[in-house]
Amino acid sequence: MTRLLIVEDNRDLQSMLQNRLAAAGFTVDLVGTMADADAVLAQNCYDIVVLDLGLPDGNALALLRSLRARNNPTPVLVLTARGSVNDRVEGLTSGADDYLVKPFAFEELHARLLALLRRPGTFVGRSLKFGNVAIDSAVKQVFIDNTPQVLPAREIATLEVLMRRCGCVVPKEVVEGHLYGLSDEVRSNAVEASIYRLRKLLSDLGASINIHTIRGVGYMLHEVPR
Repeated sequence: MTRLLIVEDNRDLQSMLQNRLAAAGFTVDLVGTMADADAVLAQNCYDIVVLDLGLPDGNALALLRSLRARNNPTPVLVLTARGSVNDRVEGLTSGADDYLVKPFAFEELHARLLALLRRPGTFVGRSLKFGNVAIDSAVKQVFIDNTPQVLPAREIATLEVLMRRCGCVVPKEVVEGHLYGLSDEVRSNAVEASIYRLRKLLSDLGASINIHTIRGVGYMLHEVPR
């Protein structure tokens, strides 16, 4: 699942965005201040951030500049009532990837988020392939030997996290962070259970890849001799 952070202090707008983006397939976390946003961004990996500028503890452009100064490449869409040309230019030159002025249509916001996620060089791409397994991340469809397969949503999300980091060990905390939001109650063995189910599904479906567990560290995809 694509994990998104909304930094917005308006409770009604928070609720609307969370409900509609969750229905569109995003895992959504909410914070209402720059301090809280800075804290969760330091501890969690997000695929994209929706950032309001007028927050209770200051102008969030300072947060944006701080992210870029730390070489954090997470795409950021600024969502604000400040709509002048100078405001838009300042937001983009401060490190924003896109800028949308309130009031807005949700359909436009959704389309802009998907466009950001499709950009070359961003962490989230649409098509992923390793061995004979492929994922179309936009529609959450898994293919093995070019044949579409039916997998549960949680296992698709787990596979997507691992495939985005082929060749790297993926810490358990990173997998957990992409599967669950901050407000979700997560069982201590939830990630292990999802990995177990996914490993069995891959084997049963004839995948040429499998999941190697590195105890105490995380998980890594590898190709299986056929």
